[in-house]
Amino acid sequence: MRSVSYVQRISLDFSGTLFPHAICLGDADNDSLNELVVGDTSGKLHVYKNDDARAWLTRTCVGMVTCVGVGDVCNRGKNLTVAVGAEGWFHLFDLTAPLVAKPDSSLQEVQFWDDQKPLFTQHIPANPKVILISDIDGDGRNELVVGYTDRVVRAFRWEEPLESTEMGNGQLVLLKKWLLEGQVDSLSVNMGPGSTPELMVSQPGCGYAILLCSWTQEVADRPEDPGTPSSEGPPRDVVLHLTSGRIHNKNVSTHLIGNISRGTLKLMDSTEQLLWSVQVDHQLFALQKLDVTGDGQEEVVACAWDGQTYIIDHNRTVVRFQFDENVNAFCAGHYACKDGKNSPSLVYVSFNHKIYVYWRVELECMKSTNLLKVLEERPEYHTLLQGLGVAADDVQAIRQLIQEVLYREMLHMSE
Repeated sequence: MRSVSYVQRISLDFSGTLFPHAICLGDADNDSLNELVVGDTSGKLHVYKNDDARAWLTRTCVGMVTCVGVGDVCNRGKNLTVAVGAEGWFHLFDLTAPLVAKPDSSLQEVQFWDDQKPLFTQHIPANPKVILISDIDGDGRNELVVGYTDRVVRAFRWEEPLESTEMGNGQLVLLKKWLLEGQVDSLSVNMGPGSTPELMVSQPGCGYAILLCSWTQEVADRPEDPGTPSSEGPPRDVVLHLTSGRIHNKNVSTHLIGNISRGTLKLMDSTEQLLWSVQVDHQLFALQKLDVTGDGQEEVVACAWDGQTYIIDHNRTVVRFQFDENVNAFCAGHYACKDGKNSPSLVYVSFNHKIYVYWRVELECMKSTNLLKVLEERPEYHTLLQGLGVAADDVQAIRQLIQEVLYREMLHMSE
């Protein structure tokens, strides 16, 4: 396992404390460039943009923010920012920069919203732990899935009157409630057989469950208030899976992520076949996916509480990066920093009131390379050796030659 070093980073001011799922990267203002969204325990929502140390926008929520997300939750082709509080308050923010026409002119200028209030607020069951905005039933519309501390998962959909033209005139309607055997630490969607989405939830002991999205007429007939017990049907449609036949430690938490361009630590495909597993000597608490090589296939990114970060590809090649502080929260994704475009990034929240964003987290390849093998693949390599009078099969002479060239180059640079 080789180590890598990333040095391009920015430091953001953050004086609050946060829950592990109250941080995410996403296009919050719909300008095609990603921002960093962070919610804290005092009810503040902070949005960071570019390389500015201070928050670009700050909004106020009711209660402690436990989960945040960015996505088209209203299915209008526009990203909105979601913040959910511990007391069950769901907040919807539109952070888009609207175009406003200038007086006596056909030109337009950008002005940002001055309204500090959410676009929409609704009370849902309390104690949310993690949220997911995704199409979980394959109908082309996004749902909001919420995992709770009492081992319950609920799915909501945004509904509004057909004649509605303004954003925020609808409400969340409960679709289904599932009761799990163990604590819920992460939610994800993976494409199952027939290219249909499967809603997955982690279970302790390296297990997971598939939650079936069988919406019934009973759901449609329920009362409108999703926060009342009478609006929830009996828990069902939970298919529990274990990643192997042996007994697992139920005291060990599990984190999962799906749709990694193939099928994680334990990597499995949709048929439950274990492709590989990797053991690490650090306690992991966050799992993400990120394409660090630019080949279109995401690698798995896992972070430990002490800052040790593992990047693993599909062939079980592992590289690690050591963040130099203990970590309060972590996320990975794309962030628009200094160069005006989205860049692969790692985000660490430390305990010293700072957020560190490592941008341009890129690797030419995951696997360690041998200089001699790289040179042999170049067509001019053998021609140069012949010109220097060195035989192509004289490995010792070639190594001596390379050492002299590198030493002279380093000496020249030092002068």
